Amino acid sequence: MESAVCAQDVEPCANERLDRIVTGTVTLVPFLLLAVAAWQAWQSLLAWHDIVVFAVMYVLTGLGITVGFHRHFTHRAFVTSKPVRATLAILGTAAIEGPITAWVADHRKHHAFSDQFGDPHSPHVDHGHGVRGALRGLAHAHLGWLFLHTQRGNKQRYAPDLVRDPLIAYIDRTTLLWIALGLAAPFGLGYALGGTLTAALTGLLWGGAVRVVLLHHVTYSINSLCHFFGRKRFDSGDESRNLAWLAPLSFGEAWHNNHHAFPTSAAHGLRRYERMLDPSAIVIATMERLGLVWDVVKISPERQAAKVVAVT
Repeated sequence: MESAVCAQDVEPCANERLDRIVTGTVTLVPFLLLAVAAWQAWQSLLAWHDIVVFAVMYVLTGLGITVGFHRHFTHRAFVTSKPVRATLAILGTAAIEGPITAWVADHRKHHAFSDQFGDPHSPHVDHGHGVRGALRGLAHAHLGWLFLHTQRGNKQRYAPDLVRDPLIAYIDRTTLLWIALGLAAPFGLGYALGGTLTAALTGLLWGGAVRVVLLHHVTYSINSLCHFFGRKRFDSGDESRNLAWLAPLSFGEAWHNNHHAFPTSAAHGLRRYERMLDPSAIVIATMERLGLVWDVVKISPERQAAKVVAVT
């Protein structure tokens, strides 16, 4: 499998040490702030507006990743206007999961080499055997790969359409601005709802730090848990799995075997009950009815039946 991967597939890293420091800071600081959130809740200081701010920011930035970064920009599951593209790109960037072109390039490379050598975050490649190998693989797929640059997707190769798009290139260059606004928003919303500086700060805590921790680890779980646990309904040529309990938190991304079987599908939940647990697909369908998106990719029952490997 190694011969299938060439140097042009991998994104060069200008300063690996700095990148690891930034990644470590983004990973660790919000996690440490969970202690403050836990103390606040323990002391019965958690207010209703903190939960509202958290929910609003989690939904907006989460959909920015799932509807925007993933289904639209990576897989072109639907077509939309420049204002909607810009909105989705900004919301996804505010999730602090990296610049849009890097995110898309990594994910397209993941599909090109899914669970083979060249996959940036497979839990099944070169991690050993047995329980120890499984744990090492899960740790790599969940978080460890973010600190490595040996298999990151080359943006010129895997996201040339976004590199050439002036609008997306601008949002990519100004990533720090959108991250800052994504943290200013919960601060401002907390103040608007609570009317005090304390409410603004706790809004930032819950709509910033707590939201980032949960959304990040839900996203990471798609890479790790959904390639290890769950059910495999379709022949996808890899180890992707559907993990039903994770679907609501991940806005439907946890119907991961469905997605790998039909990557361009706008809906990841393909059965009736799966569609009910695919909020991203519901949002896309609503936008289609409103005329905000069009050319939405849908998978016919016949195409689905052709790939079914088991009744689950």
